[in-house]
Amino acid sequence: MILELLPEVGVATLRLGMSADEAGGAARELGFAPSDPDHGDAPGQVLCEHGESRTVFNLGFTKGALTDIHMYRFQIEDADVAVVLDGLDVFRTPADELLERLGERGHTVEQNDDGVDTLPRLKVILSNESSFEYPMDEEGDPIYFDYVLVTSVDFRGPRGD
Repeated sequence: MILELLPEVGVATLRLGMSADEAGGAARELGFAPSDPDHGDAPGQVLCEHGESRTVFNLGFTKGALTDIHMYRFQIEDADVAVVLDGLDVFRTPADELLERLGERGHTVEQNDDGVDTLPRLKVILSNESSFEYPMDEEGDPIYFDYVLVTSVDFRGPRGD
């Protein structure tokens, strides 16, 4: 399964601006099971999980419209799942290499020391600070990103960069 990140549009067939019912239907078509509304999700959020790969995403809604798609790296390493941005596998390309290659493709990349990196013009955030035991380098740092956010919310600075 390939889940393409579409900045300012959505992920795969999930589209920013969809209603909760539309987004739930799109998630089901992708093979993800949205949580039961009584599951205890935070208000305005729906958790969706793909059982085979244990890939999870959280749909965030504002005033009934999908505004945020939070995707988490699959928990089964050999899962048949690829989450791609501009043709690059976000969760299988080493984080430093991914940021370098995105920069080479003309995307503005803002890195910080907290493990949260942004592509402000694309309204995408990448992170590798999860509690799961994903592959680590010799120094114990995560090799890959394990979280990506696609949002319709503008988090750029006052100059728009």
